[in-house]
Amino acid sequence: MSLSPPGCHDQPDRRVFSPPVGVSAGACLRTAWSEGTVMLPGVFNALTARLAERLGYRGVYFSGGALSAGWAGLPDIGLLTQTEFVEQLAVIVRATSLPVLADADTGFGEAVNVGRTVQLYEQAGAAGLHLEDQELPKRCGHLSGKRLIDPATMVAKIRAAVQARRDPAFLIVARTDARSVEGLDAACDRARRYVEAGADAVFPEALESLEEFARFAREIPVPLVANMTEFGKSPLLEFRDLAALGYKAVLYPLTAFRAAMHAAEAILTELRQVGHQRDWLSRMQSRARLYDLLDYRDWEERDRALWSASGSERPS
Repeated sequence: MSLSPPGCHDQPDRRVFSPPVGVSAGACLRTAWSEGTVMLPGVFNALTARLAERLGYRGVYFSGGALSAGWAGLPDIGLLTQTEFVEQLAVIVRATSLPVLADADTGFGEAVNVGRTVQLYEQAGAAGLHLEDQELPKRCGHLSGKRLIDPATMVAKIRAAVQARRDPAFLIVARTDARSVEGLDAACDRARRYVEAGADAVFPEALESLEEFARFAREIPVPLVANMTEFGKSPLLEFRDLAALGYKAVLYPLTAFRAAMHAAEAILTELRQVGHQRDWLSRMQSRARLYDLLDYRDWEERDRALWSASGSERPS
């Protein structure tokens, strides 16, 4: 299994991964998958992406659920537009050299719309995207009441996605939500059709046991993506167990977000009650650590060098 990139060490204050020049993000993620299972934490803003890179992860995940809730304050039911997804994805991509696997919901329309979505995601710098086979309004994959498009419609979307990509390494991941709607047999049948249509990998959503994850891995002969989201239908399995089954990526889409929101609620509640935050200082990110993560010193040095090169003194 693969968590840290080759050559990574324990220093938390440097960027530990950088893709080779001329190698696409999709190729980087495919290389990581070829070397073992990759842990992909969900990053709900640019700074979280930088933090994941500093900590030695080999890739990150851009979650539509985190974007809807954390950025827009909306439920994850397909309310955000293609443009909003692409703009925020580009912000994440610019903040890190790690490959970003991105949620593309249902593709923002029919097959022709999916083709444009792929082009925009690729231009934004994503390593790949996943498309789900739900009808709009979509729901969180671990909620009841989902409705699915017919398999033929999803097959057309996947074909459109494959045809639209310019970089053949850009990953097209087919997500199926069929387990909770039509059962496990139907989910496997759909996955096989999606692979035949050209999907590079399959993301079976809301499987309900280790045995179901194992069966899916036996029956679907392409890289698989597992979702270990909290408070859902899937048990929170060990990373090593999913790796042993052959899953190539394990998503933790809202783990950091939920922990951050829980902490934010706690400190804001206490601040209102006691009137100060002094007891929380040891549990906060320090100013020094934040500035280090932002490469603040590098920006200051760059600014000084620009003024020095011009033979002028920077105004104070």
